[in-house]
Amino acid sequence: MNTSQSKIGYARTSTTDQNLDAQMTALKAAGCGMVRAEQKSGANLDGRPELKTILDFIHPGETLVVTRIDRLARSLSDLQTIVARLKEKGAHLAATEQPVDTSTAAGKAFFDMLGVFAEFETNLRRERQAEGIAAAKQRGVYRGRPPRISMAEIREKLSAGLSPTEIARELGISRGTVYKAKKDLKDPA
Repeated sequence: MNTSQSKIGYARTSTTDQNLDAQMTALKAAGCGMVRAEQKSGANLDGRPELKTILDFIHPGETLVVTRIDRLARSLSDLQTIVARLKEKGAHLAATEQPVDTSTAAGKAFFDMLGVFAEFETNLRRERQAEGIAAAKQRGVYRGRPPRISMAEIREKLSAGLSPTEIARELGISRGTVYKAKKDLKDPA
């Protein structure tokens, strides 16, 4: 791990029911002078003020340290965004429980391999999901997600003289959905 400059730790759990103590201890043991922690979902980068603060203020040569990469991001695109921001600032990323350290050639290579495998796993999951949906459709048990809004309600509002834009705004749906209901109103099947 990069030992030449200061290290900033980042600990995260998804919920307040989970304990941050083990991560905090590991990050301090790794030599992090400062550790920022939050209990927020890692599903995306929004709503994570502690991580945003680190990314905004990290200096060239400093290292963002996490215990595991999944504490930082749950998606490959978010992880790549974080690493790109660190690289722009001349900073690095390291993990205490994985051989990731973007300040070294081997660490960068391992990080890239993790990304490839994560993307591969995501693609496999999508394929399995598509196969499952196809099998369910063949058995006649898959009907998709239930409609969020009643087409009858949309038609009722159209008949009352509301415009598609007004209906879409009021119901929180797209105008395309309103136009589809309007078309069905004119061409009943």
